Amino acid sequence: MTGRRALRGALGAAGFLLLMEALGRAGVIDTYTLPLVSSILAGAAGLLADPGFLAGVGGTLSSCAAGLLLACALAVPSGLVMGTLPAVDRAVRPLVEFLRPIPSVALLPLAMFLFTSGEQGKIALVVYTCCWPLLINTMYGMRDVDPLAKETLRSFGFGSLDVVRRVSLPSAAPFIATGVRIAASVALIVAVSVELVAGGDGIGTFVSDAAAGNRRDLMIAATLWTGVIGLLVNTLLAATERRAFRWHHTRSSQETP
Repeated sequence: MTGRRALRGALGAAGFLLLMEALGRAGVIDTYTLPLVSSILAGAAGLLADPGFLAGVGGTLSSCAAGLLLACALAVPSGLVMGTLPAVDRAVRPLVEFLRPIPSVALLPLAMFLFTSGEQGKIALVVYTCCWPLLINTMYGMRDVDPLAKETLRSFGFGSLDVVRRVSLPSAAPFIATGVRIAASVALIVAVSVELVAGGDGIGTFVSDAAAGNRRDLMIAATLWTGVIGLLVNTLLAATERRAFRWHHTRSSQETP
């Protein structure tokens, strides 16, 4: 079923690209505004041998990885505490609900002012944005734990920390993994957005330079590769999540009417 769905998606994407190519060659689409699909794909293939673009990909991915790791170190323990202690959740939730809707790009001037380098500011914004899906998923994962399992462990004389370690945390692990997958996609979006505005080493800077040089084919080709990278990361994390927590997906499919 998964392979069939992927095949249908690939055929749909190929059909769309062929249609855009035909419209461009027929003159329906201005090729100066939007280059031919064949030119964009040729540029995308050439970027695989472009040292500047490859360095930009490395810079973006390294910032995303650093920001995601820091966000996990901050948000997951905070979510465990808030999901375990209702008093802490009630005290902190108003602050979380106030900060969560603020767009990370709106904080870019503040980040550039607070941090000495653009790279540090970019990582800080990635951390800020990635914390929310990790925090919320961890909290809801802790609340989804079967209360009977916790009470059973307590009846055998286990303390609160043992209950969290043996029952709550394993049960919440699939939700945390989902939060990591969502945060990874968000991290790429934020990193590239910051690079487009503030510069630095990354894909966004390459796109800005291509636009400044009126190389729209390279600009779109680099954007296309960004989407491909995001898709590959999401697919890899989703496959890892399904394999590691197969029991959770089986239970969820059984509970779905």
